[in-house]
Amino acid sequence: MKSFSVERRRSGEGRNLPCKGCDSQYDIHISDAKMARLVEIASRSRATVGDAEYERRLAICSACPDLQYGTTCRHCGCLVKVRAKLVESTCPYPYASQWAQ
Repeated sequence: MKSFSVERRRSGEGRNLPCKGCDSQYDIHISDAKMARLVEIASRSRATVGDAEYERRLAICSACPDLQYGTTCRHCGCLVKVRAKLVESTCPYPYASQWAQ
């Protein structure tokens, strides 16, 4: 059986819903300290991009209309500061990565 939210998205009813991982009824704001800690934890065992590339990716995400709450990508539900730091990550924007150079 499919979840209600999946059915709503497939029917088109879910087009105006928040990102896949968030629901506005919950506290979705993350402090800068907690975000820094999450980036550090994710970076421990994975390859990371350099500071210049990280800032470039974050600038693109900051300008994206699908950035929600200043932290979350509407397309995948990820925390963009974590995703942007990891080498293997790509921008999940539909049809084409916005990070492509």
